[in-house]
Amino acid sequence: MDKVVLKTLIVLICVLFVSLNISAAEEWKPVWSDEFDYEGLPDESKWNYDTRGNSYGWGNNEAQWYTEFKKENAYVSNGTLKITAVKESVEGKNYSSARLTSKGNWKYCKIEVKAKVPAGRGTWPAIWMMSTGNEYGTWPDSGEIDIMEQVGYNPEFILSSTHTNKYNHVKGTQKSGEYHCPDATSEFHVYGVEWEENQYRVYIDGIHYYTYDNDGTGWQSWPFDKPFYLILNLAIGGNWGGKEGIDDSLFPQVFEIDYVRVYQKE
Repeated sequence: MDKVVLKTLIVLICVLFVSLNISAAEEWKPVWSDEFDYEGLPDESKWNYDTRGNSYGWGNNEAQWYTEFKKENAYVSNGTLKITAVKESVEGKNYSSARLTSKGNWKYCKIEVKAKVPAGRGTWPAIWMMSTGNEYGTWPDSGEIDIMEQVGYNPEFILSSTHTNKYNHVKGTQKSGEYHCPDATSEFHVYGVEWEENQYRVYIDGIHYYTYDNDGTGWQSWPFDKPFYLILNLAIGGNWGGKEGIDDSLFPQVFEIDYVRVYQKE
């Protein structure tokens, strides 16, 4: 074999080997999960109950009272987590529900949540992320990533939104993507985000439908360079969820989650 050809082949093999190793190193690797393969209350080593905003309606005039360690509102059975909103009088509110936050927190990650949302006017389920340390200040300065939101009066549409100092719904500048999902309330779907250093992308069942990019103007538009934690909740009513009222005849309502999986790159 010609020496030049041999050298070329060796170089190509070396380049391919390096490329394969780089590609492998850049793949998403699992770092945290809850498969809900147990029975009982949500795993206390993985989840907190968030009740801090109950007294003021979470800033959205929400109608529910989030509870702690109450199986009627958050319980794992038959392989899924059920976050359940119940019509009952509690602490001056007419509904109870649950809001869970992950004890894990991550900077740059991929998250997949397989879930089925409820069907009913007045429901407002969400899968979203908030800053762990609020280094840039209180909401919206430290950012919010809404992986999935849906309201019961518009059940076939899934929304993903970004909230920052520069872009948020109070200013009317928030950035959002919408996906038509006709069977969102009857079938499970995988809601996901891939969050990297200068961009995050949102998916349903692997279909990419929303992208938010770092526009280079600083923390006011890109506070997403700090660790964030995950939130799963089912709100009732509120400025958006209750825009067309609440149908009390449909309770209880269940937001059902099959699994939560988090990945990071090495």
